[in-house]
Amino acid sequence: MLLYVGAVALGYPELAVLATGCALAVVAGLVWTLPSGPLRVSREIAPTRVARGDPAVAVVTVVNAARWRRRGLRALDVCGTGTVDVDLPGLPAGGRRTVSYGLPTERRGEIPVGPLSIVRVDRLGMARRVQPFGGAESLLVRPRVYALPMLAVGRARHLEGSMSDSATSGTVTFHSLREYVPGDDLRHIHWRSSARLGTLMTRELVDASRPRTTIVLDVRPDVYTTGDARPSAPGDDGEAFELAVDATASIAVAAGRRSFPVRILTTAGPLLETGGGRADAGALLDRLALVTAEAGGGLTNVFAELRRSRAGGLLVVVTGAADPVELGRASALGRRFDRFVAVRVGPAPASGASAVPAELAAMRWIGAASAEDLVAGWQREAAR
Repeated sequence: MLLYVGAVALGYPELAVLATGCALAVVAGLVWTLPSGPLRVSREIAPTRVARGDPAVAVVTVVNAARWRRRGLRALDVCGTGTVDVDLPGLPAGGRRTVSYGLPTERRGEIPVGPLSIVRVDRLGMARRVQPFGGAESLLVRPRVYALPMLAVGRARHLEGSMSDSATSGTVTFHSLREYVPGDDLRHIHWRSSARLGTLMTRELVDASRPRTTIVLDVRPDVYTTGDARPSAPGDDGEAFELAVDATASIAVAAGRRSFPVRILTTAGPLLETGGGRADAGALLDRLALVTAEAGGGLTNVFAELRRSRAGGLLVVVTGAADPVELGRASALGRRFDRFVAVRVGPAPASGASAVPAELAAMRWIGAASAEDLVAGWQREAAR
């Protein structure tokens, strides 16, 4: 419009020609992006659960249900706080194209993926048409799990999981009800609950003589920072805190995969307790995937809770640069548990400094400045 006004006001026909060309380009772009037949679009995430740092991809399949070829299509997918833009090759009539692209897995947590849109842009980029397809899905990024051996606790070393046939009399107790799975002992079906719910329910029994692993995870962001380092915050946790969650997951999974009961507490409150079932490892990782650094609370409150709970088994405290006086109160719990280990995550002490404060000299410590330190320290502790 301005070019036409300039052509009339100034008497330059060239401006009118240029204005006509621009108008034709806009019209052509609008015509190019008009609906031109139905599309069938689907997206799959594989896998839907992945360890932090492992690859995960989204696979988009587009089918051209029109009777003519379609060009200039792009897939635009929302992923977390960003977007992924992928060019689609030309689609002949009735043709199918499949494209895949990587999803970010560097940060632990639940990452929303979608909604997916198909964008059609004309050759000059003058017009675009956006068609949404489907809703949002999610990718669960779990903590990394390192292979750790079980620590022997109590008088017997329960290294091969539960042995219900040889369990001491009176130690097998009811834990909960769950849906029947083919292969379960029919003698454990709870018929009254099955009739009420309309599906077979079976009793989940646990061997109370099996050693329970209790893990205390310190989620306060200030204990994982030193000097002027920026404290970790929910959704943007630091590497030291991520290693602490990885350590908690590795210890819990090592026990869970052997069908040993696991209880996880944090300074923000109880997190999860399992009875030693077959699906414990997956449930532990799913719950730990959503843990974030939270200010407030403290180890003192957690230790007070442990004094009121059932004693025995293994106690592990995973923390950073916690107050030695506060952490030293855990030494009193050593008499209630068969074995007590503390894992200190974070940079190693400066040269010449004591690795462990004097108040904690009697405690069993594993220093973990890296994943390699964690594995090596835990293996040394298992060999004791």
